[in-house]
Amino acid sequence: MELQEEHQLTRTRSGSESGPIVSATVGRVMTTLLNAKPRKLEDAISRLQSPPEIAPITVSMEQSLWFLHKYIAEATEKGEHLDHVLVPILQHSLTMREPKQGNQATILLNWLFQDEIFCGVILRNLADIISRRDDRYVALGWCILGRRLVEYENVISKVLTNAIREKHGMILKTFCSCVTHMLSIICNGSIMQEGYELPSRLAIAAADFVLSLTVALTRKDLESNNIAKKQKSSLVGAETQPPSLSLTPTNHKYNNSLTKASETSSSLDLKLLLWNNLNELITLVEKLIAWSRKSRYLHAEGLKRVLKWLQELKLQYDCSQDEAEMQMLKTGSLLLSSCWKHYGLLMRLEDHKFSQQHKELLDQYLSGIQFYGDNQSEEPNMGKSSKSETINFFLNCLLLLLGRLDNQLFENAITESGSQITQVLISQLQSADDDVIDGAITMFKAVILKTNHTLSKRGLSDVRQMDVLLPTLLNLLDERDAAAKAIVKLLAEYCSICSDRKCLDEVLMRIYSKNVAQRRNAVDVVADLIHITSGSVDTLSQAEWHDVANHLIECLGDKDEAIQNQAAKLIPMIDPPVVLPMLVDLSYSPHESLQTSASTALLALLVNQKDKPEILCILLDCLSKLSQNPDPSSPADRKGGSTLDDRLLKLLPEWAKHVENWHVMVGPLIDKMLAEPSNAVIVRFLSHISEYLAEAVDLVFNRLIEYMREQKDIDECSSEGKGKMDSNSEAIKHEHCLFTRLCPLLVIRLLPLRVFDDLNSPLVYGEIQHNSAPRGAGHSSIEGTECIAALMINRALSKSEFEDVRKLAAELCGRIHPEVLIPILSSQLESAANAKDVLKIKVCLFSLCTSLMVRGDNAYRHPVLFRIRKTIKKVLSWPSVDRDEISKAQHGCIDCLALMLCTELQGPKSSKGTAITEDSVLAYVINHLTDGQEDIPSQSDGRAKATARLSFRLCMANVLISASQKISDTGKKPYAKKILPRVIRFARGAVEPEIRDACIQILFSVAYHLKSSVFPYSNDLLDIALKSLGEGSQKEKLGGAKLLTCLMANEDEGVIESISGGLLEARSLLQNLSSTDPSPQVRQMCQQLLVCFTSH
Repeated sequence: MELQEEHQLTRTRSGSESGPIVSATVGRVMTTLLNAKPRKLEDAISRLQSPPEIAPITVSMEQSLWFLHKYIAEATEKGEHLDHVLVPILQHSLTMREPKQGNQATILLNWLFQDEIFCGVILRNLADIISRRDDRYVALGWCILGRRLVEYENVISKVLTNAIREKHGMILKTFCSCVTHMLSIICNGSIMQEGYELPSRLAIAAADFVLSLTVALTRKDLESNNIAKKQKSSLVGAETQPPSLSLTPTNHKYNNSLTKASETSSSLDLKLLLWNNLNELITLVEKLIAWSRKSRYLHAEGLKRVLKWLQELKLQYDCSQDEAEMQMLKTGSLLLSSCWKHYGLLMRLEDHKFSQQHKELLDQYLSGIQFYGDNQSEEPNMGKSSKSETINFFLNCLLLLLGRLDNQLFENAITESGSQITQVLISQLQSADDDVIDGAITMFKAVILKTNHTLSKRGLSDVRQMDVLLPTLLNLLDERDAAAKAIVKLLAEYCSICSDRKCLDEVLMRIYSKNVAQRRNAVDVVADLIHITSGSVDTLSQAEWHDVANHLIECLGDKDEAIQNQAAKLIPMIDPPVVLPMLVDLSYSPHESLQTSASTALLALLVNQKDKPEILCILLDCLSKLSQNPDPSSPADRKGGSTLDDRLLKLLPEWAKHVENWHVMVGPLIDKMLAEPSNAVIVRFLSHISEYLAEAVDLVFNRLIEYMREQKDIDECSSEGKGKMDSNSEAIKHEHCLFTRLCPLLVIRLLPLRVFDDLNSPLVYGEIQHNSAPRGAGHSSIEGTECIAALMINRALSKSEFEDVRKLAAELCGRIHPEVLIPILSSQLESAANAKDVLKIKVCLFSLCTSLMVRGDNAYRHPVLFRIRKTIKKVLSWPSVDRDEISKAQHGCIDCLALMLCTELQGPKSSKGTAITEDSVLAYVINHLTDGQEDIPSQSDGRAKATARLSFRLCMANVLISASQKISDTGKKPYAKKILPRVIRFARGAVEPEIRDACIQILFSVAYHLKSSVFPYSNDLLDIALKSLGEGSQKEKLGGAKLLTCLMANEDEGVIESISGGLLEARSLLQNLSSTDPSPQVRQMCQQLLVCFTSH
């Protein structure tokens, strides 16, 4: 069996064995070679002279090498891939990651690379296998092997690498074609952890491979032309190659392509090849930044600066490939090569020799900064720009170098070289280059904080280094330059993490400096400090925040407008409880500019805290405190009571526009008002945002219903103070009880009318609409219901309730939808009239008047309103004495009918013509006024009944008078058209003096309030006035005189011109009455009118 295996090993490729057998044989060969000890493998290669004879016992290592050689040669000739050879090598590289653990793969490749054709084939297959095989382990082994080939000098010195060194240029050029695939591995090889991007093992290996490859392209000692030189192409140690081992290819096509590639590679500049991969370098650095962000802050800062440099380099030197621009391209490639040689080495993620070299590198970079930063070190061909670029290069290297160190190495480096670093960098703060200053500040921060990581907590306690540097750094804040800008950021970050207050106090003191640059820089430090600490758990102490806030408040009054504006922007970013009371006080400053700045800052604060109701509660507390205890030294407008907080409350609509969730805001605000029912500031506050309250009206109504349900009964509340009202404390309790019952109603009054429009709202109407009788029945129940409408109606009708509460509740009832309200009012009014319950009558009439005013035609058109008119007629028929309770109720009836009439006349159909429909309120009033025989409900007979009828007719006159006072502009002309002709005609023939006088009063009121609308009837009105003056009673004469006065004073020239023809008669009549009338009042009135005639 063993003998058969030996024959198979030497004759496999020439026989007819199947593919699997060949694969297994190659696998055993590769296992034998890769498991051999490196020294034995090298010895076997050195002894390889001619095909060995068949051994009787085992397969020798020489036979394995010959078989491998023959396999590769035949695969090359047939154009087959070498996966069976390369995959074991890649897997071996993955297993033996450390060079010390084994270099068998390197030894084999160095042996195979001695032949130029084999080298090209193997490299081509290596480049192909990484993109063709989707295997993470193969890819990882490929990256490790590729890096070893690129960094062949790092392999143990005892291993021969002469062939790898000679073919190094070919290796690099071949591997450059793999960079794009490597970048795809890098970009897709990250995982997210706690919001940070971290690399996988494969991504790290791929990144290090690309870095090693691109750094190798920068070397000057590459034997890039060795490929074209004729070498000894022998795989054996003998001086002559056996004829049987001739490696002349039989594949002419491949031979031609290899020859062409050789010619190209001999002329290609590797530095231009690096330049051609500039976009890939930019992508790589971006990924390295993302990976370093979490734990390598300083290194990440260096990477950002390198990335910026690469991007600027591309913009500056990237150009087309014509001859005119090739020189520029070469310049860019040389610059890239000279810098990337250092950057690439410092960016490696895994470098076992780095810890041994960092001290030497640190000294080199510091020396470079010191040399080029010295003004005395002028080089003949180097300008300021070139010097800055060179210093930036060394700063970048310094950041990358120190950023790579672990905590212990970094601490040791700062301990040993911290003072030298500080001394070197301090001079760079005066540089004219912003990038130099930025790099120096970043490095300063690491030295001061003694860490190359980000400090997020206020844990810095060792401030000795900063104490030494602070005076120097503060002196740089005397000017407004790039250095000061950088120092501002450094000091702000230092103050944010340092528990010592010395630095912060020094900065705050400069806010009072006479030097405007110092003040501006100090405010900039505070600005950066606020931005750094905003949203942080570990921030400044309360005492420090108060100091910062006080100084910024002072800045609002600074003479420098820029400082004022910046302070106004910063103050809203501080914890509101700290700054809000101060802003409220300043908003009432006598200095207008300070007042404006404070108001602006306060508005910005409210907008910033738009979803935090507790901040508004603090504002309300401040305003309430000012209202209760105004400062005597404040300006006069601050003592005006209700005007005290109006200036700030007017800011609320602008704030309200930014609130996104009113359900979050409304609850606490309503709770505060209910907790402080007598606080008028809260009421005014809510009135400014009433429209927005409607967005969360369900929440508002829920709170109000719950609050009103839990309130004590009014009798119980009132009884607590009975008999003890002489006591101030009891008076306060009584007042508190009043406000607790008013408070929910005040909230409801603030809401817009539309919140009562939804008849299906259970919170507003509950079961009332279901308990209501059908339209027209006029009976409804509100008992057993618990909703906003029921609570308002019950409080309005409660006899034990406070009068102020009843009035407000009755007014609010008018907002209830007419479909619900009118039937309830009809029922309640009818029962109250039957019981002669004057209080309930007044409440119902007041609510009805309000409903007519706010609901207009919707309330007027309700069919149940006809029943209410009957009840009103009944109440108006009652005998009354002027100013008694019944007369007050009758006044309510008059106003109610007047509003019905106004609503009727303001309707769209009423403006057409002078006709009056029979069932209209106007017809009802006119008919009752003009018909002296109308039956009036009365229990009296004879003369008492006549008196009641006359009284009722006078009430109808008062309805018309009241309507003329209440009618809107749109209803004035319809009113005049329909009222005046009928009243004028009736007045001329009226018999009863009281009725004639009432008609004159109607005409006077109409002429007075309707102005130009009476123009068509002005002559008739003049006739009535003159007739009253000449023939009427004293009251009629006085009424006629007032009517004449009104006509003469009319603003419409058409009215004056119309009556001008009768003025001579009027004057004669007035002259006569002024001297002969027995009534002093009439005579006086006529005399005054005559004066008017004289003046005209």
